[in-house]
Amino acid sequence: MIKVIKRDGREVNYDRNKIIVAIQKANDEVPPKEKITDDKIEAIVASIENRGQDTMQVEDIQDIIEQKLMAEKKFILAKTYIIYRYTRELVRKANTTDDSIMSLIKNSNKDVMEENSNKNAIIASTQRDLIAGEVSKDLTRRVLLPEKISKAHDEGVLHFHDADYFLQSIFNCCLINIQDMLDNGTVMNGKLIESPKSFQVACTVVTQIISAVASSQYGGQSVDIKHLGKYLRKSKEKYTRFYTQKYGDKIDSEVLDSFVADRLYDELKSGVQTIQYQINTLMTTNGQSPFVTLFLNLDKDDEYLEENAMIIEEILRQRLEGIKNEKGVYVTPAFPKLIYVLDEHNCLQGGKYDYITKLAVQCSAKRLYPDYISAKKMRENYEGNVFSCMGCRSFLSTWKDENGNYKWEGRFNQGVVSLNLPQMGLIARGNEELFWQLMESRLALCFEALMCRHNALSGTLSDVSPIHWQYGAIARLKKGESIDKLLHDGYSTISLGYIGLYEVTKLMTGESHTTEKGLKFALKVMKRLREAADTWKRNTGIAFGLYGTPAESLCYRFAAIDAKRFGIVEDITDKGYYTNSYHVDVREKIDAFSKFKFESQFQVISSGGAISYVEIPNMRNNLEALEELVKFIYDNIQYAEFNTKSDYCHVCGYDGEILINDNLEWECPQCGNKDHAKMNVTRRTCGYLGENFWNVGKTKEINSRVLHI
Repeated sequence: MIKVIKRDGREVNYDRNKIIVAIQKANDEVPPKEKITDDKIEAIVASIENRGQDTMQVEDIQDIIEQKLMAEKKFILAKTYIIYRYTRELVRKANTTDDSIMSLIKNSNKDVMEENSNKNAIIASTQRDLIAGEVSKDLTRRVLLPEKISKAHDEGVLHFHDADYFLQSIFNCCLINIQDMLDNGTVMNGKLIESPKSFQVACTVVTQIISAVASSQYGGQSVDIKHLGKYLRKSKEKYTRFYTQKYGDKIDSEVLDSFVADRLYDELKSGVQTIQYQINTLMTTNGQSPFVTLFLNLDKDDEYLEENAMIIEEILRQRLEGIKNEKGVYVTPAFPKLIYVLDEHNCLQGGKYDYITKLAVQCSAKRLYPDYISAKKMRENYEGNVFSCMGCRSFLSTWKDENGNYKWEGRFNQGVVSLNLPQMGLIARGNEELFWQLMESRLALCFEALMCRHNALSGTLSDVSPIHWQYGAIARLKKGESIDKLLHDGYSTISLGYIGLYEVTKLMTGESHTTEKGLKFALKVMKRLREAADTWKRNTGIAFGLYGTPAESLCYRFAAIDAKRFGIVEDITDKGYYTNSYHVDVREKIDAFSKFKFESQFQVISSGGAISYVEIPNMRNNLEALEELVKFIYDNIQYAEFNTKSDYCHVCGYDGEILINDNLEWECPQCGNKDHAKMNVTRRTCGYLGENFWNVGKTKEINSRVLHI
C-alpha cells in the first residue's frame, strides 16, 4: 500500500478514487474536445501506481497528473486542473492547526510534548507557548516558506530549525554583553537598573537580565562569569571600610582581614546561590527555566582574576552539592550549564589554579558538568582568542570593531538549517558523481532556506525586544531604529548544520570515517560544507558558519524519515538514529583518548560549532583517571564533555541501576519515576547516550526484557 505524505507532513493511505475525482471535476469544466476519456484517466492513475514507490509526496502526484495531461496535449484541461489544485490549496491553507492544538490541550500530542524535555507541557503557561509554536509552525510551512523549502523539510532533505518562532522577529541564541549591562546599567519593564554596588546585588541583577533575555528569544544564552569579579572586589572594599571604621586600632590587621574574609565568603556563597536558585525557579514566558550557560574562564589578563577564581570555585562547589528537589533530595539541576576553560595555570600540570580544576573533575564525575574548553586549542582556531560558545553551543566567527578590537559579547546567531548527509548516501549508494550533484543542489536549497531566516529578521525594529536591542544585551540602539546593521558584515552569524557524517561515509565507501579510506571521503565532505559556508559569507557579507554540535531529536527525525522511504538498511537506518555531526559512531570500539584526538581534526573545519563527547564509566571513585582525560583535552581538542555510565534518578536522588518495568518503561526502583527526562540511564545495549527511539528498528534485550530502540 502506497503512503501519501500530505503537505503538512501527515502520512495517509493512498486513495486512487481521490485522484480520479479530482481529474473528473476538471474534466467536467472543459469543452468536449478538451476532455479526456475514462481510459486515459485510468492510465494516469496506473502510471502513478506503477512507479513502485512506498511513499509519495502529494505535490509529486499532482505534478505527475499535470505532466500527463500536457503530454496528451490537453492544455486547457491541464490549466483547469491546476486551477482546481490551487483552489483546493487555498481551502487547505485556511487552517491546519486545529487537531495539533486540541491534542496539545488534551495532553495527547506526544511529538510536541516530548520535543523539549526542559518544558513541562502539562502546565497552562507552557501550553500557551506551545500553542503559539504550533500556529507558527503551521504558518511557516504553509505560507512563509517557499514551497520547495517546506517540501525539502518534510522529506528530510534538510531541517528548518525552530519554525515555532519563525513567525516572529526572534533570533536563535547569543552571548549577552553582561559587562556593559552591569557597568552602565540597563532597563527592565521600563525601570532603570543602575550599576550594582555589591556582589550580591550584581548576582540578582544578572539573573533578572537572564530571565528577561530568555523571554524574548528562543535559543540559549551564555554569560561570562568573570564580569562579576569587579563586584566581589567592591563588596570586599565595603567590608574593609566598615570594619576599619568600626574598630579602628582596636584589633590587629590579621583579625580585621579575617572578619572581612568571613563576611565576603558569606556574600559570595549567597550570591552564587542566588544565581543557581533564581535560574532554576524562574519561569520565562516561553514556559521553561532560562536556557543559560555560565562561562568559567580564569583569564590570566583579568584584573579581577583572584576574585574570579573564588567565584568559579564556589559555583563548582554548589553544583557538586546539587539543588534540592520537591522531596528535599539533592539532584543535578538542568541549568545553568557550565563550561570550564583549561589554560596554562589550571590544566593539571602544576598550575596555580589546578585545585579548581580538580574540583571541576569531581563535579563532572557526579553531575556531568562542566564541559571543557581548551584555551590552547581554541587560540589556534580563532586567531588567538578564547570565548564562550552561545547557549546552543554554536560559536561566533571572528569580528573586530571600528578600533580593531575583537568583540564576542553582544553578538548572536540568526538561525540554523541542517543538512541530512545520510539521505544523499542512500540515494547515491557509492555513485560519487551522483552524490556530489546531490550535494550541490541541496546546498543551494540550504542557502535559500538560510536566507529566509536572514530576511525574516531584516527590518526588525529595536522596539521588538528592548532588553536585547536598546538596553545592552546585544546593543544600545535608539527606539524605532532597525537592527539591520547587526545582521551584516559578520557581526552576527547564521549556521549550516549537518547530521550523519559516519553514515554517509559508510554508504559511499563501505567503511567508517575512522579508516584511512573513509576519512579521506569524510574530510572531503566536511571541506565542501565549509567551503560553501565561506563562499556564502564572501558573496553576502553575512557570517555563515559550519555548525557541528549535537541535535539529538534531529538525529531521530532524519533516520525515521529515511527508514520509511528506503527501508531498514543495516548500520544506517536500522539503529533508529544517525550520529551527530562528525562524531564517531557509539558502537565503534575506540577509547576516549583516541576518540577525542580523532574528532579534533573536524572541529577545526566545523568552526561554527563543535563539541565532542565520550562515554565513561562511573568515575566517582577513580578521579585520577578522569583527571588524565582532562589533561588530554587541554593538549588535543577544543571542546569536550563527558557522559558517565551510571544510572541516576533526578527526582529522588537514587544512584543505582534503573530497570525496565513490565510496560517496557524505564522506572526508578526507589521512587517510581518514569519520566526519562528526569533520569540518567546507562544504555546497556549499544552504549548510545541519546533518547530511546521507540518502535523503529530492531529489538534488543535490556534487563531480560525486550525494548524497542
